Amino acid sequence: MKIILTHEVPSLGAPGDVVDVKDGYARNYLLPRNLATPWTKGGQKQVDAIIKARATRAVKSLEHAQSLKGTLEAKSVTVTARSGATGRLFGAVTTAEIADAVKEAGAGSIDRRTIQVATPIRSTGNHEVHVRLHPEVEATLKLDVVAAK
Repeated sequence: MKIILTHEVPSLGAPGDVVDVKDGYARNYLLPRNLATPWTKGGQKQVDAIIKARATRAVKSLEHAQSLKGTLEAKSVTVTARSGATGRLFGAVTTAEIADAVKEAGAGSIDRRTIQVATPIRSTGNHEVHVRLHPEVEATLKLDVVAAK
């Protein structure tokens, strides 16, 4: 089945890519989660719009991505979240909260969609998350989750 990706799928492609996948994968995973739409002849306008939006959000050059990587890896970002007495969070830290914390720390503005959290962050303490700044540049961000007062 041919589909148009609307969001980044790590093992498949970036938004705006037209890919061929098995019917069940598209029907049961990609389409219900709004990660993709079915490909049609009129879908080329949609592909162009997605690619244009992705280009405006993307980090423009490799040099800028390298400098942003250095800035992100040099700083430790603190996120406050509500937690219980044992340090377990009520919920999890989201990528939007991480992006806001990075902006508040003065490390630059990053898109929440570029942040990759391996396992949900559900406890206070130090954690590491990966940020894909450019297809060739990935930064490791040190995240300190503290309990809100």
